[in-house]
Amino acid sequence: MFQYAHPEVLVDTQWLLAHLNDPMVRVVEVAGTPPCKGGACCDRPAAVNTSPEPYKDAHLPGAIFWNIFSDLLKPDLSMNLEPTAIEKLLSRSGISRNTAVIAYGSYPDTGAWLFWLLKTFGHDKVYVLNGGYQKWVAHGCPLTSELSNFAPTQYQAQSPDSRFRVLQAEVQASLGRNDCVLLDVRTFQEYRGEVFMLKPPEGAERGGHIPGAIHLEHTLTLNKDGTYKSAQELQTLYSSKGITGDKNIFPYCAIGGRSASTWFVLKYLLGYPNVRNYDGSWNEWSRLPHTPIEQSSLL
Repeated sequence: MFQYAHPEVLVDTQWLLAHLNDPMVRVVEVAGTPPCKGGACCDRPAAVNTSPEPYKDAHLPGAIFWNIFSDLLKPDLSMNLEPTAIEKLLSRSGISRNTAVIAYGSYPDTGAWLFWLLKTFGHDKVYVLNGGYQKWVAHGCPLTSELSNFAPTQYQAQSPDSRFRVLQAEVQASLGRNDCVLLDVRTFQEYRGEVFMLKPPEGAERGGHIPGAIHLEHTLTLNKDGTYKSAQELQTLYSSKGITGDKNIFPYCAIGGRSASTWFVLKYLLGYPNVRNYDGSWNEWSRLPHTPIEQSSLL
């Protein structure tokens, strides 16, 4: 049976229970409410959070809170990849270079988004709570009404690592190439152009997908309990769509969060060597005046 390429990047509930009081472990809860009303302007149009703290009065003990929209994104919903921004966030959270960050969020795979972000800035000690909040609650693990605060640090981040990202120009240059896979991990409705992140006339977004993109919704990588499927199941899932480790794979979604989760699965669970997240995603591509799009149903 296949094993994960890097099983060490996942921690389970038992491990975290045993390390909740470790001063070198920081549990980070990631969630948030979209700043607009009426549109589905988060990266999960089918299930927009209704509270800035979706687990109000029920957090993991010791957890600190990062808001997706005020802490991780810019006002235009692009990723905030300024080193000074991540330095401020990590410093106020009491995180140093030697702190092990355990990420979880409002969806079972949100932690993988944070994994990608911190890895991009060179933080090595970051891990994903497998199954996230859903698994923690299902196991009857303790919860608390309080979020935590820690003494600030002076964190210094490196510039974003280009090995983890692909930019719009390279995505466009890859169109039609047999050695590249564009992987749309949004919902079926988003792929077809039926759902917008910001519905017109609120924004200039066009509906559809990047031409030639393969559709494979990111949630298919998860079991019902929120944990990741086995390596063998994941290998079968992707290979059935022609997504193999010998190709350059560029996952994208709406704002780069769900595609970061897919990047995590392909890069760290399956060990595919040439995967980069298109964090600009549909938020960027659809608003550029000359980028091609397709609107078609799946076969």
